[in-house]
Amino acid sequence: MQLKYSFIIPVYNRPNEILELLESFVRLEYDEDFEIVIIEDGSTISSKQVVESFQEELNIQYFFKPNSGPGDSRNFGMNQATGNYFIILDSDCILPSNYLLEVNKSLQKEYVDCYGGPDAAHQSFSTLQKAINFTMTSFLTTGGIRGHKRSVDKFQPRSFNMGLSREAFQKTKGFGTIHPGEDPDLSIRLWKLNYTTKLIPEASVYHKRRISWSKFYTQVNKFGKVRPILNKWHPETQKLTYWFPLLFILGLLVATFLAVTLNVYGPLMIYGIYFVLIFIFSLFETKTFLVAIYAVFAVMVQFLGYGLGFLKSIIAIKILREDPQEYFPELFFKP
Repeated sequence: MQLKYSFIIPVYNRPNEILELLESFVRLEYDEDFEIVIIEDGSTISSKQVVESFQEELNIQYFFKPNSGPGDSRNFGMNQATGNYFIILDSDCILPSNYLLEVNKSLQKEYVDCYGGPDAAHQSFSTLQKAINFTMTSFLTTGGIRGHKRSVDKFQPRSFNMGLSREAFQKTKGFGTIHPGEDPDLSIRLWKLNYTTKLIPEASVYHKRRISWSKFYTQVNKFGKVRPILNKWHPETQKLTYWFPLLFILGLLVATFLAVTLNVYGPLMIYGIYFVLIFIFSLFETKTFLVAIYAVFAVMVQFLGYGLGFLKSIIAIKILREDPQEYFPELFFKP
């Protein structure tokens, strides 16, 4: 099958990110023509000048539109694109030189209408970026329950590194207005239409995640709020594993209470062993002592933020019977 790739990249007030991403496009090892569609989502700090500086080296379309969120901006970009297969990236990603080669090789060997690729930490990343990358991707944390190489039919691609055929886009109408959570929602709707998704392990990107501790907490807290909403929309996808961060935090509180009030230290020691494992695995992966220390704190922030967001959403949706869009307006964009 002859595939023509169109990269779809929404951007909001991040011209420096677009510069780094486009520089990585120039270094791509791929002989066939591909297209880049950049959608400026109502930015007040324009990326237009940066994009124009690459016009002679890359096949780029640039569009400016009012702010309506990343999902709607991706849909806009796919409607403007000329390719028959879209590759959706976040603006804070950097592509390895072999990225498109690996994508094309995998799709030619085993075609699917939607794929996802992993994220990795570049050596230039900050200590915090490397720690959060470990936390978001490790099998020891929630990164290990998103899907894996063998779960071809049930892998949920994430929109920072995601491929989608034109046919699948047209049949599903693309992303919804919820954010975050628009990517698993799209994956589930694809499955309902009998489309297949898969992970391409070799198609990794360097995902910079320009983030602070407070921004990371806000991000994972939103992830927690979104999951019960997706479960309400798609009840057949509910899993016990989605409760894990909340149960982890509640268990830690109980273990601490037992240690302080009853001198029962066994449960707390189990948590201690877990955090030691986080430290060891992070140290082994990153070769940096400080990153390993940060990773332990990042796991705590991840589980606390996600768990509390999940609990708040469960109470609102299951107990109070609130309408998600009215109760959590910060999770929805108006197209």
